[in-house]
Amino acid sequence: MPTIRSSADLRNRYNEISTFCHDSSEPVFITKNGKGDLAVMSIEAYEQLVGRHELYGLIQEGLSDVAEGKTRPFSEAMSDLRSRRKR
Repeated sequence: MPTIRSSADLRNRYNEISTFCHDSSEPVFITKNGKGDLAVMSIEAYEQLVGRHELYGLIQEGLSDVAEGKTRPFSEAMSDLRSRRKR
């Protein structure tokens, strides 16, 4: 279940919310005037989320390349990598 706190709680209980975010690696949703406004999370959780998003984008790019026939044999790709490494 998501943790929801008010903007006043963020202002008045910042340390408590920060500790929760670091300990749980979960975001805290902040409301303003009773409506959702922000999601607060630790830097570590944010970096993990962004990294996962980038990875999924690269996987999708690879799947698109396969679907479009932009591939070559594994042995050819490895040979190319080995020759680049020797330079």
